[in-house]
Amino acid sequence: MASIHLTIPIATPAADVWSAVAAVGAVHERLARGFVVDTRLEGDTRVVRFDNGFVARELLVDVDGNARRIAYAVVESPLGMRHHHASMQVVADSDEHSRLIWIADVAPDDVGADVEHFMQLGAVAIQRTLDRVTA
Repeated sequence: MASIHLTIPIATPAADVWSAVAAVGAVHERLARGFVVDTRLEGDTRVVRFDNGFVARELLVDVDGNARRIAYAVVESPLGMRHHHASMQVVADSDEHSRLIWIADVAPDDVGADVEHFMQLGAVAIQRTLDRVTA
């Protein structure tokens, strides 16, 4: 199993970053514009379409406003993962700066590099979407 850990610094208050992360049906508008091009909710499942044409179905496991953390599991994707579980948690660094900690555990190991590359692209889009310095 591969475990990928990203820490994304964002020049935006944690409450605002959390608001975007918690908008689980609006990833394409609020969190990762350009990287995610459409998001729709089907019960407890989120269907996410990416700019490269990939579509993933994600089971929303938890949305915890107190911890500013979401957890989800990809249950269907073109990458052929046997297992995927991820979380995003927002941490305040100061009144105006925060970080988004994004962790994914995937199997088999050989898809880990592809998932990490994909997450890195997502991290760039998230930072571009949320960072007030670039707004």
